Amino acid sequence: MLMQPGDQFQIYLEIMVSRLGMKVTTPWFAFHFALGSNSLRQNPGFSTSPYLHIKSVYNNRMNKRDAVLSLLDENQTPEYTPAAFFLHFGEPYQRGQAAIDRHLEYFRHTGMDFVKIQYENPFPYLPWLLKPEDWANMPCYGLDFYAEPLKVVEGLVKAAKSEALVVLTLYSPFMFAGQTAGDELVTRHIAENPDAVARGMQVITDSLLLFVKECARLGLDGFYTSTQGGEAGRLPERALFDQCIRPFDLALMEEANRTCRFNILHVCDYRLPYANLSPYVDYPGQVVSAGLELTTGRLSPAEVARQFGRPFMGGLDRLAVLARGTPAQARRAAETALSTAPARFILGADCTVPADTSWDNLREAVSAAHAHQPVA
Repeated sequence: MLMQPGDQFQIYLEIMVSRLGMKVTTPWFAFHFALGSNSLRQNPGFSTSPYLHIKSVYNNRMNKRDAVLSLLDENQTPEYTPAAFFLHFGEPYQRGQAAIDRHLEYFRHTGMDFVKIQYENPFPYLPWLLKPEDWANMPCYGLDFYAEPLKVVEGLVKAAKSEALVVLTLYSPFMFAGQTAGDELVTRHIAENPDAVARGMQVITDSLLLFVKECARLGLDGFYTSTQGGEAGRLPERALFDQCIRPFDLALMEEANRTCRFNILHVCDYRLPYANLSPYVDYPGQVVSAGLELTTGRLSPAEVARQFGRPFMGGLDRLAVLARGTPAQARRAAETALSTAPARFILGADCTVPADTSWDNLREAVSAAHAHQPVA
């Protein structure tokens, strides 16, 4: 059977769209493709470069960098609701070019609105660190320690920054201390001798500041700054948090804010829930992400956005249908969350989703967000 001119055009169109990393499933794309087809027939200038015409339509309508950054302008209503979900890739995809390629594959498959680099270079466990006084000997790792994650940052900035913001997970000094000695031991040491532990926290912070500055030099757009330590029952009193966690969090986050334009404060409830989020309200970051389930009840995204005075990211339970349901169920869950979301909102999960979560589930949730028109 002979192929009709329209069929040839459609195939060529799909090839060009594929080269741009775009999808042809959403209604507005179909609409613009129809317009593009007419333009190509009627305008000789377009007929010589349909690829450039399609690229122009795409860039004008769906620039992911501008869409996400528009959330930071209180006087601007975003064109659509951005979305992003994060998961850890397997061991073969955590370093080098394999990590770069996997992040890009995931970013393009899900259609999410920024590239989020998973940090996969934990601090070594130090078995000799047994007493609070041992923190005085905490080693300060130099930039050579961070060589592998810096390669991934550099590669993804080069590959994706032109189309989307590129951010990196940055764990807090307290969380790196947990990698060094174990969460329970760190918590016990803080309660026994906070002055001694604070000395170790300063060393960890000094090391991480080197890393943050180098990431900024490489062109990273920002950090997903993950913090813990203020959960319900973690420490016996708030004063210990204020001495051993808060000042080191702030030193790191303030440097990130100074050097990068887009940082997400993530109040992480992966280990324990919170009684309230008040210890973090004045932490830096252009966007806040937090779990909504507290020991005292459930918050709404709008309530968290008002409390922190900035856009909220989240709305979905990382362990519910998003991770264990079907793509259709994930989409319905996203639509439910979006129905009560504030205008300045990024759809996401309350933390990293399980590694075996279906990418198609996440793509459907992202697609639901993109179909949602925020209302001021």
